[in-house]
Amino acid sequence: MSDFKRGLKSGIPIGLGYLSVSFTFGIIAITYGFTWWEALLISMTTVTSAGQFAGINIMRMPGYYISMLISQLTINVRYSFMSISLSQKLDDKFKGIKRWLLGFFMTDEIFAVAAGEKSVSVPFFTGLAVIPYIGWSLGTFLGAVLGNVLPDNVLNALSLAIYGMFVAIVVPDMKGKWNVTFVVIVAAVISILFTYVPYMNKVSSGIAISISAVVASVLGALVFPVPDEKEGESGGY
Repeated sequence: MSDFKRGLKSGIPIGLGYLSVSFTFGIIAITYGFTWWEALLISMTTVTSAGQFAGINIMRMPGYYISMLISQLTINVRYSFMSISLSQKLDDKFKGIKRWLLGFFMTDEIFAVAAGEKSVSVPFFTGLAVIPYIGWSLGTFLGAVLGNVLPDNVLNALSLAIYGMFVAIVVPDMKGKWNVTFVVIVAAVISILFTYVPYMNKVSSGIAISISAVVASVLGALVFPVPDEKEGESGGY
């Protein structure tokens, strides 16, 4: 139970950040003609911000099934890499159908927190996913129902909360850890290039994030290699 409570505590800042982002999604969904329960159902069954924003935009134009397929694969393919990476840290009891839990709730922020664990247990990951899932669903509901009532300055403030959440997750791990700092800086630089460099800024956000993460991770592994456990035990031979 202690692992579950620790996971719940770790998921609180993620849930608060998701509350603001999904609030915006709820507003946009209603603007596009969706009902409140349709918007809520989308959030409860997908849990992917970029995928949902892109999806409802395409869903306004019936028949664009190929566009929907390509956009969702492009945007969400990074979660496959994250799940594969995190699977190396799962404990012995995290197997079988329980791994479906890992795949469904995998997001950038949940991965960032879980990756900081030496070993990820089922109770910890379940607790970690609960608050973000509630925040994402509740935010969508509130945005769909109350979005048109709140003033613009409040909505603008809510849209900035997601960036504060990223800072709260990443910065503590960077303190005194040059390998983590190096990877974060490299990923940030590559992401900036995808934003401002001509032709590169034509790449979709999902692919850009995946490339940034993979390249930064590979460079981090090359510059700061982690010795194999067996090598460490045998004195490096």
